[in-house]
Amino acid sequence: MGDKNRIYKPKPISGYAEWLPEHRMVEMEWMDKIRNVFETYGFCNIETPSVEELDVLLAKGETDKEIYTLTRLQADEDDDKDARLGLHFDLTVPFARYTAQHFNDLVFPFKRYQIQRSWRGERPQKGRYREFYQCDIDVINIDALPLHFDAEIPAIMYAAYQALDIPPVELRLSNRKILIGYLTALGVEDITTATRTLDKLDKIGADGVIKGLTEEAGLSEDIAQKSLALAEIKSEDTGFYDQVKSLGIQNDLLDEGLDELKFVVENLSHLPKGAIKVDLSIVRGFDYYTGTILEAYLKDTDYGAIGSGGRYDDLAGSYINKKLPGIGVSIGLTRLFSLLIEIGHFKEAERKSPADILMVLPDEAQRGVTLETANTLRARGYKVEMYHAASKLKKQLAYAEKKAIPFVWFPPFKDGKPHEVKDMNSGEQKNADPATWEI
Repeated sequence: MGDKNRIYKPKPISGYAEWLPEHRMVEMEWMDKIRNVFETYGFCNIETPSVEELDVLLAKGETDKEIYTLTRLQADEDDDKDARLGLHFDLTVPFARYTAQHFNDLVFPFKRYQIQRSWRGERPQKGRYREFYQCDIDVINIDALPLHFDAEIPAIMYAAYQALDIPPVELRLSNRKILIGYLTALGVEDITTATRTLDKLDKIGADGVIKGLTEEAGLSEDIAQKSLALAEIKSEDTGFYDQVKSLGIQNDLLDEGLDELKFVVENLSHLPKGAIKVDLSIVRGFDYYTGTILEAYLKDTDYGAIGSGGRYDDLAGSYINKKLPGIGVSIGLTRLFSLLIEIGHFKEAERKSPADILMVLPDEAQRGVTLETANTLRARGYKVEMYHAASKLKKQLAYAEKKAIPFVWFPPFKDGKPHEVKDMNSGEQKNADPATWEI
């Protein structure tokens, strides 16, 4: 028989999301809502290639372990054996490269947003994927970027979450200068290990942090306790400022970070109560962040961050001899979406078709008038699916019900009879004119 009848049984690929139509429609609606919020604030859209040169991706941070490289399966002997291209692991690095490359054609401050997939070669787990959508918004400028953007960008991020009609979100804010200045003043030498340990406070608790600081960062018990004292400070307003001052540590970078964070918090006071929280333990993973940093969380859940970002002083400096500071945030769309599917948030999202109307086909002889009616309604902006065959009416209605199409349209079954439309939710059926009917 050979292999002709062999069947490959499909199976999910770990770390790659694939939604059913009803969920994919909601995901696309989300993208539209987020896009609208970004554009409301005057940000323009760009799209960069899925791939970047490896030199671009490796220019900032220790990211080599996360990058998927591209090679051809049927590579020629003359092809370069070393991969030259890789899939981008975030949208911030491509944005910095884009800004440098198109520098002379852009208007600064350059305010852009991107909604694209990214790829990371990490171990898949709940809410963490190897391929995922990100919704990024950044502003970048020449030489200096006004601090008010450090407040505007989080406000835009919060507005985007609100537009999605999801459970309440909390933005947690800090400034890397605070923690780095504080640790420097304490004489900590291995600041990278110390900050990464403090960043795990919510996961491993105070005892775990002390153990990590003493055993991995090499701090004394006294210095570890003083470091923890800063990381444990949390506040919903500017109260953090005096709390840090009361620790009695003097450092210029620390003071600069405190002033900046206080300014940001004051300029976010228009957000609803509980929308923001200062959390001095957060650090952010990528080392290109230099000032304000933030993470977004679903309130009252134990899920990790669903969005993040911060200020970077010179990310594009690796690609152009210009100082281009910026600030940006990223909404982890796929991560957030998968978590809400898991908790049953989309129980009401039952529509399996974008159609507003199912057009009944009474019989083949009336296909012409049925198609004409459908096109009239489409021209007026309605989404209309025409039933594929002149089947029994009961079967056509059942089809509309299964796909949760809200209206069923009956063209005239006989000459001289009126059009009728049925509301599938209320069951009401009445006469209708294709030229004037409205939902």
